[in-house]
Amino acid sequence: MSKHDQGRRAFIKTTGKAGVAAGIALTVLPSWASAETGSRFATGFTQQPLPYDYKGLEPVIDAMTMEIHYSKHAAAYAKNLADACVAEKVDTNNTKLEDVLRNISKYSPKMRNNGGGHYNHELFWQCMKPGAMPKPQGTLAAAINSSFGSFEAFATQFGDAGKNRFGSGWAWLVLNADKKLVVGSTPNQDNPLMDISDLKGMPLLGLDVWEHAYYLKYQNKRPDYINNWWNIVNWDFVQTRFDRG
Repeated sequence: MSKHDQGRRAFIKTTGKAGVAAGIALTVLPSWASAETGSRFATGFTQQPLPYDYKGLEPVIDAMTMEIHYSKHAAAYAKNLADACVAEKVDTNNTKLEDVLRNISKYSPKMRNNGGGHYNHELFWQCMKPGAMPKPQGTLAAAINSSFGSFEAFATQFGDAGKNRFGSGWAWLVLNADKKLVVGSTPNQDNPLMDISDLKGMPLLGLDVWEHAYYLKYQNKRPDYINNWWNIVNWDFVQTRFDRG
């Protein structure tokens, strides 16, 4: 057996060790927060079907990575989130996950890690699609050019946020409370909705830079994964979120 095959088997054997959870307390929300919690974008507490086949994003993300990522890692976040909600008495029928995350400091580390993990992945799947257009259009493109100088400058800054994130985490394009587009990153499964996050705002686009998102195909070459990822970004979805912001 080759070293690559041995590494792949070891990776598969050890997948699925993740956690998910959430908790709630209502606050007065800025306009971007109200848009995020609208029915169109409110994230449920259960895992939704992928909007494409496991092989749908090839060659950028291979089918085996997508299957493991969705059915093991993300599924574990959803399961652990459900457990945390029971333990911490979150009424998932009358609570929005976004509201839980905005008050995450009131909840356990399990809630933070797994509630964030579930939300981040549910968004991540929708941020990608087969046959994506290479760049945004319309008002989103204009806002990116205004905020960063050009799409290329934005892509460089966003890519650097992912490449330079030490350990595991996420890169984000965020619409903040001042209606400005901001790029940044968060560690582990934190996200810009959380009251404990230094980067705050409505997430428009998120990129998973945990090794389980890319290791089978790219090994330790995270920059290659990020550079190729631009070929599958679902700009229509990002535009819709921007318009609602």
